[in-house]
Amino acid sequence: MTSTDETYGVLTDEAIERSRRRLGIPRPQRNPPHNYEVTWDGVRHFAYGYGDDNPLYCDPGYAAGTRWGTLVAPPTFLYTMGEDAAPPQDETTRALLKGDPFAGLGSYQAVMEFEWWRPLRLGDRCRVLQTQVGVVAKPSGFGGRTAHVTQDYLYTDGDGEPHAVRRGTWINAERHTSRDRAKEKPAQRPYTPGQLAEIDAAYAAEARRGAAPRYWEDVVVGEELPPKVKGPLTTTDVVVWHLGWGMQLTPPGAFGLAARVRRKAPGLYPPNELNIPDTVQRLHWEPARARELGLPNPYDYGGMRETWLCHLLTDWVGDDGWLWRLRCEHRKFNYLGDTTWVRGEVVDKRRVDGRGEIHLAVRCENQRGETTTPGTAVVLLPTRDHAVALPSPPAPDLAGLVAHELARFDVG
Repeated sequence: MTSTDETYGVLTDEAIERSRRRLGIPRPQRNPPHNYEVTWDGVRHFAYGYGDDNPLYCDPGYAAGTRWGTLVAPPTFLYTMGEDAAPPQDETTRALLKGDPFAGLGSYQAVMEFEWWRPLRLGDRCRVLQTQVGVVAKPSGFGGRTAHVTQDYLYTDGDGEPHAVRRGTWINAERHTSRDRAKEKPAQRPYTPGQLAEIDAAYAAEARRGAAPRYWEDVVVGEELPPKVKGPLTTTDVVVWHLGWGMQLTPPGAFGLAARVRRKAPGLYPPNELNIPDTVQRLHWEPARARELGLPNPYDYGGMRETWLCHLLTDWVGDDGWLWRLRCEHRKFNYLGDTTWVRGEVVDKRRVDGRGEIHLAVRCENQRGETTTPGTAVVLLPTRDHAVALPSPPAPDLAGLVAHELARFDVG
């Protein structure tokens, strides 16, 4: 399909039905993982990329003395991992998965959910199976008609045991309508010395629980977590994030390697103001590209804010706790120049099947007082009688996990 086709960039019933035919079909990964193996360097670079120097992730000597017995990766390190677990495709499957039903539309991450069942440890490799599990057409005041598509990424650890699920929903919207109807024009002014001093004071006050257990019995409903700050967000922050996270969308490599990819997929490299092909991802750091797509400024990645929420939670639970579930919605853009305050509070505590569960409301809030990413989380804490027992996955293997996920969306 070319840009001259009448349906290019328009959301049609045919595109939605084409997308629905892909439910439950494993989709091969486009790119190799940023990390094939959990290494000290890889984990440290990832953690530093979001401002975390937790020795559980960054110091193998320290980590060896914890309950894990070895260095482990931060929860969202799974973004950087995953050798393809999709089976070989026959001609019918290849035809079914060819192309993008929503080509020409803008795609924006709306919701991301995680469940973690066991850690990724130093030396682990990891496999991932991607499959679409839902598609729903919805109207939107921001982008006209939209299609909400949910993709699952199911991970296994080095022993082939289920590690986690990453369940993401993306909104596919007509870009021309987004440009015409975009309402968000945030006021961004230079920071005063007093505002910068407040941010620096918040950084200086940050602390982690570490080796001191936080017991379930000691937690009080209504308790607020010590907040964290991330910002003011700069282009440099985005660059350093990519060092640990990889590129994700655009295949890795520069110059001749990028040219080789561009020959195969020119749509990934739209030309800039000088007619130089460059990655579609540059809207996260190039103001001209962001404005071209109807946005006032470049903005962060959803994965950054998900990771910031994890940082808040893992520092709070300490070495002996476990982050089990996180769900967050990305409702507003977090622009370059914005400062994000990461907050949470305890809303419930339960004993379920012997587990000490703490339920929390979490959020990312900008300097204008707007909540950009609200969310919920469940963490497991030790009790004075028992250490945390890791939660069991809903199925023992990838095929069972796919069936479970399809059933959640009533399409199995």
